[in-house]
Amino acid sequence: MPTIDDRREQMFPKLAPHEIDRLRRFGTVRYYHAGEALFVTGEVAPGMCVLIKGSVRVVRRDPLGHCAPIVEQGPGEFVAEVGQLSGQPAFVDVYAIDDVQALLIPPENLRALMIGEPELGERIMRALILRRVALLEAGAGGPVLIGPESSPDVVRLQGFLARNAYPHQLLDPAKDPDAAKLVQQYAPNPADLPLAVCPKGTILKNPSEAELARALGMVPIDDKSRTYDVAVVGAGPAGLSTAVYAASEGLSVVVFDARAFGGQAGASARIENYLGFPAGISGQALTGRAYVQAQKFGARMVIPAGISRLDSSESPFTLHLEDRRLVRASTVVVASGARYRRLNVPNLSNFEGRGVWYWASPIEARLCRGEEIVLVGGGNSAGQAAVFLRNFAKKIWMLVRGPSLTESMSRYLIDRIANLDNIEVLTHTEVVALYGSRAGQLERIRWRNSSTGEETEKPIRHLFLFIGAEPATAWLKDAGIALDSKNFVLTGWDAPSTIRSKSGAGRPLLLETSVGGVFAAGDVRSGSVKRVGAAIGEGAVVGAELHIALANGRVRDESERSASQDAREAASALAVQSPQ
Repeated sequence: MPTIDDRREQMFPKLAPHEIDRLRRFGTVRYYHAGEALFVTGEVAPGMCVLIKGSVRVVRRDPLGHCAPIVEQGPGEFVAEVGQLSGQPAFVDVYAIDDVQALLIPPENLRALMIGEPELGERIMRALILRRVALLEAGAGGPVLIGPESSPDVVRLQGFLARNAYPHQLLDPAKDPDAAKLVQQYAPNPADLPLAVCPKGTILKNPSEAELARALGMVPIDDKSRTYDVAVVGAGPAGLSTAVYAASEGLSVVVFDARAFGGQAGASARIENYLGFPAGISGQALTGRAYVQAQKFGARMVIPAGISRLDSSESPFTLHLEDRRLVRASTVVVASGARYRRLNVPNLSNFEGRGVWYWASPIEARLCRGEEIVLVGGGNSAGQAAVFLRNFAKKIWMLVRGPSLTESMSRYLIDRIANLDNIEVLTHTEVVALYGSRAGQLERIRWRNSSTGEETEKPIRHLFLFIGAEPATAWLKDAGIALDSKNFVLTGWDAPSTIRSKSGAGRPLLLETSVGGVFAAGDVRSGSVKRVGAAIGEGAVVGAELHIALANGRVRDESERSASQDAREAASALAVQSPQ
């Protein structure tokens, strides 16, 4: 059942007059005439509108001009979704049905509201999140992708949008006449597909992820003169945890990730051994909550935005973005994680995105429905992917290089896999060759048992790889940060003492690198435990150590306080003035 039907009361709560009075200090009263737009799809939304008088109609409108009503709202209800915490473009049109009086709460004050009015904030936050979920289910307000659903570039763009929890639709020109007309007009050359039709009317031809993000207004343009207290590189569990703890303590925080929030954990269909979730939780849901939580406290999210290098020669540090922008920060947290290793097969790159996958989301699962697949890997990520994909695949050949799964996989996953009749685990086995069609689509896979030398070749079109981990540390090449022999970041006592400095503690901080003021957390750190819980814990530790570094080694400009600190102080001051 769609979220909008199943949880309507939580999605559209009604505030009592005395509750609206408590919110007045966070906003200003605005008036709208009948027919006037409060929100316009694709335009930056002004914030949250709490209706005092009059009513509004919320309408879903796609870039092709199709409209459908979502809901009508009246006094006591509010218009917003979770994107209004950070000033994102609206995903819906909102029009005044009659003359409307509303309390407009801008994004920075909406965050202050969440802190200053925790009980009301909880109800409002739940509604904002559920509304985004409903928009995702309907694909409302985002771009329309036009192209064959099996196209590698369609899969690439769909995966990018899905991982960033960005609503979108997919239309196949072979099935949809409107899509076919657009293809005929704008993409007569097949290489131009997929088309991405954006809410404001822009049509992109087979765009890169960065191009699509810019067209959608996903990447904020920030004040170039600003110096942040903390720059976090990587938005996986460690990076998001750092952002939550640092921002909640009043530090100004900016978070970068080259593709999406969640990291490798975001790929997990279900994490069942994370504390506090006895029924399990998907990696996307867990990290999505942390992503919203960090924004609630004022952390600035810049995604997608890759970092090309770190200049640690001067204070503050300078991060060079791949789009050539520069960002300065007094401290830096390296949470860029690790990537799955690539198979040592000569033509592997020919099939990446064309049958070779490093992610097991519903998008990839849809492509292999009813087929046999090969999955390589023996860790928890591989096990979680296998358990998820078995609902779609006819059979899964799970190839493990070692003698068993016991050394690298949690017991609950081993037992579950053993009880699934469409997963067959082959130990001491490696892929040795891939074969494809002239169009570049993977068609056959050959593997070898290293103990017996026996080789097997099967007509299989999908190969999922979850093997090992290579740290994402290339951007640290010239930063003077010590790495171990496998390029993971050394921290604490493991970092060379000859160049450790500026912590001011007379001893190394636990997660500080060989460059004072630069920290590392999560999978990118040498010696870390490759588990979600451990990464989140390290983020919390870094959050505490940042204060020590800032107090003893780097003095921040008090004019550069974080939005969360301003919000906290504003909420405290206004609370004294608020009626009881």
